[in-house]
This record gives sequence, structure tokens and C-alpha cells, in this order.
Amino acid sequence: MNSAPPHARSGALRRLEAIAALDDLSITALNRAIDEASVLSARRELMIEGQEIVGKRLIVSGWAARARLLADGRRQLISFLIPGDLIGNCGHKRPLAVSTVLALTAVSSADLTHCQTHALKEAYEVSRAIEEAHLLAQITRLGRLSALERLADLFLELYERLALAGLAADGRFALPLTQEIVADALGLTSVHLSRTLQLARRRGEFEWRDGRVVLHDIAQLERMVGRQPVRVSML
Repeated sequence: MNSAPPHARSGALRRLEAIAALDDLSITALNRAIDEASVLSARRELMIEGQEIVGKRLIVSGWAARARLLADGRRQLISFLIPGDLIGNCGHKRPLAVSTVLALTAVSSADLTHCQTHALKEAYEVSRAIEEAHLLAQITRLGRLSALERLADLFLELYERLALAGLAADGRFALPLTQEIVADALGLTSVHLSRTLQLARRRGEFEWRDGRVVLHDIAQLERMVGRQPVRVSML
């Protein structure tokens, strides 16, 4: 049974509608899949690196992350997965997971096995291209940006992605994660991240308190990190 709140469920659908033109048949198929979504509790694995992927799934509600786990217990969170994102979105036969996918909060996800209309196949391809663009941005973020720039760039990306699902507006969005989780995504220690947040707050650039992020001047932050909106087609 699907326990996701209605606004979260519509957010996942809204994100797919934002990246591709979906017809009534596609929307009906998606709603049917969402109605049968399953829920996984936090800290559980939706996918394990090296194991066979049995099909693509849609994140309906909650937050997950792609992760690489090291033998000594350290981890690198590669990317966050939010409502409307896909996992197991592969086009080749018998694909294997190239990373583990961890539920960071309770996550509701829907099986898309029977959602194979022409319009949805286009949405899946665009979604794959967008994910690649975000992974390239993560490489640049970790390799070339300062701690403050990394955090600002990540918040701008999350704002942009959540806005597609109708889950962010007016420079504000919910971020139901711990500082440790965000630090693991940015290659920082929790102490360094805390100091960076204090610096950003003093400078009046952004705040993260009580599970909510407020970006005070999006245009200024974009100039600071040289960020451009993600585009994967000429549309």
C-alpha cells in the first residue's frame, strides 16, 4: 500500500510531466503504478552495487542516495534521489547496479515495468540525460569548488530539481537530512560543513535550519559558483 502524501505523489508525476510531454495513457499508467508503490524504511537498500537490476522504479516520496561504500566504512554519497527520479533506468540487457542506492528517509517507490508508452520512454531517456548532467556537476563540485561553493552549488541544484516537482518555491525547500549525510555528499567533515553553514549565514547567502533551506539571493549564488541551469536538449 502507498502511504505517500498526495502532494508527494503528485510531485513525482509533475517532475516527469515537466521533462516530457505525457499523454493521458502515460499518466494513467503512472498513476496506477504509484497507487501500488511500496515503502522502504530509512537506512535500507533499494539497490546493491554489483547485483542485477530487475527493473526501473520511480521515487514517489522520500529521499535516497547513490553511494559507494569503502572497505574501511567510509562512504561517498554520489547523488541524491528525490521524488520523480528513477533508479534502474537502463536500456541494455541484464544490467548490474553500478552503485548502491540507500534510503535516507522512508522512501516510497513504484515499479515502472508496465509503464512503457512512447511518451514515457522519452521521459526515461531525458531523465537519464539529466542524471548524467548532475553526475558531471558533482565531479566538478568535488574537484574544483571550495566548501562554501560546494554547498551553495548543491543547494541550487536541489532547488532546481525540487522545483520541477513542485516541491520548492521562493528560494525555499525542505531538506530532511542530517549534516553528516550532506557532508558525505560533499567530501567534507561534519565539522567543516557546520563552519561553512555558519559562514554562509553570517554573509546572508543561505540558511539551513529545522529541516528547511532558504536561499536569500539565488541569482547571486549562481554568479558565485558560475552555475547554469541544466539543459539536455534544444527544447
